[in-house]
Amino acid sequence: MIINIENVSIWRDSKYILKDMSWKVQKGEHWAILGLNGSGKTTLLNMINGYIFPSRGDVSVLGKQFGRYDLRELRKSIGWVSTALQERLYGNETAMEIVISGKYASIGLFNEPLEEDKDYALELLSSLDCGILANRRYNTLSQGEKQRVLIARGLMSKPKLLILDEPCSGLDIFSREKLLKSIEVMSRSKDSPTLVYVTHQTEEILPTFSHTLLMRRGEIHSSGYTQDLLTKDNLTDFFETEVNCSRSNERYSVEFDL
Repeated sequence: MIINIENVSIWRDSKYILKDMSWKVQKGEHWAILGLNGSGKTTLLNMINGYIFPSRGDVSVLGKQFGRYDLRELRKSIGWVSTALQERLYGNETAMEIVISGKYASIGLFNEPLEEDKDYALELLSSLDCGILANRRYNTLSQGEKQRVLIARGLMSKPKLLILDEPCSGLDIFSREKLLKSIEVMSRSKDSPTLVYVTHQTEEILPTFSHTLLMRRGEIHSSGYTQDLLTKDNLTDFFETEVNCSRSNERYSVEFDL
């Protein structure tokens, strides 16, 4: 079991942030999490990474039960890609240095990296079609290039779980599709970790994400096979407004009238 959340609630100041949540991710599954702003997605991610403890319920990630395992060690097996991370990184470091820092889950490098680490970082960058960026300073890269470097960074520690938190945020349509193609290719690799892709855009849910979790106001609206959830009726109920959902090239789009 990759993620096992049972009857979890989190509340702050007498208000539920997550409520009565149960969710399981099996090995070999790739999941998308879809929800509007304020739906609880960020809180869920912080909990999975061990930064927030549930107020009630049980959580285990990668077979390690919260409260019985050092979560600092657990985080070394979890890759996390988030646009928020960009603001914390040292922009004057090269793309390769940014990637290598992922091995230590650190901001910045404090020792000269091993040659084998440099080789692996370059391999990861090349697999994401950005090997040519290895010696470029991070703050000179485009938004799309930065995101691919962050994915390589997330893979540097060879994690068993990789969380992609709205990685296409701020990208133009061409950069978005290039990044999504890289994610699709990566997910098909025999060495791919389990992927959890967080978004509020149905168009970003790739065919590789066979399962989807729909979150609304801190609760699970529905979860299961993507093709069963991304339907006109279910999404109309989820968004609480009449929508049309269409599928083209195994991708979903939603239209609605305000």
